[in-house]
Amino acid sequence: MKIKIFLPLACLLGIMLVTQSLQAQYARFVESGVVTFEKRVNMYAKIQSRFGKNRSSFMEQAFEQYKRTQPQFKTFKYNLAFDGSRTRFWPLDDQTAPSGGFFGDDPSIDMGNTIVTDLLAGQSIGQKSIYEQTYLITDSTRRIQWRITNETREIAGFECRRANALVLDSIYVVAFYTDRIPVTGGPESFTGLPGMILGVALPYENTTYFATAVDDRPVSAKELEAPKKGKAVNYRELRTELEASLKNWGEYAHPIFKAMML
Repeated sequence: MKIKIFLPLACLLGIMLVTQSLQAQYARFVESGVVTFEKRVNMYAKIQSRFGKNRSSFMEQAFEQYKRTQPQFKTFKYNLAFDGSRTRFWPLDDQTAPSGGFFGDDPSIDMGNTIVTDLLAGQSIGQKSIYEQTYLITDSTRRIQWRITNETREIAGFECRRANALVLDSIYVVAFYTDRIPVTGGPESFTGLPGMILGVALPYENTTYFATAVDDRPVSAKELEAPKKGKAVNYRELRTELEASLKNWGEYAHPIFKAMML
């Protein structure tokens, strides 16, 4: 009688192990498609850190007015098209949310960047605008020293692993990538992990980028086309120009400068 009970259990366990093995063996990998990202900026925290505790009474009143009329989080939608060797990150055309007045027009909140990255050549072309000036930045991709951890979370239906890094010497970055999309790209200029980056958090910048959907499909050449308009510079030239143009802005210029270089 014991044998009759034991054998079905053993068979069931064997079937489960074989099923799991087959699922792992035939797991589908996404090699091209479009990822939709939602960028969220905690405006209340951003404004607090931007103007500090010593802001004037005018700034205090403006901030209180902002909180009465505007939500805490401001959101932006972006797409990231990718194939095996190239990615293109760009803002969606329907971003028509109100600016939020004095604070909402700050370029450090969002610049609507378009960035094309050639992953094989290690080169990127980015179109970034600050006030009236648009720049076309061509340079090598940023080399990021990632530290991969054992922490995981699910994003847009994909299990992702966490990695941490420090960029521009002071900006702490938390990223989540999936090896089910074997492309070393990600939103903005974040690259270099062994799979697609589907989540980025900049805790001290009060900003996150998280994928909300992945459309698994072939992408056209137009979807991967590099931007062409703007003043041609590399990042070193951009840094020199920004330092010269914002030198009289004091501490107010620091977040703008950081966002432009990021």
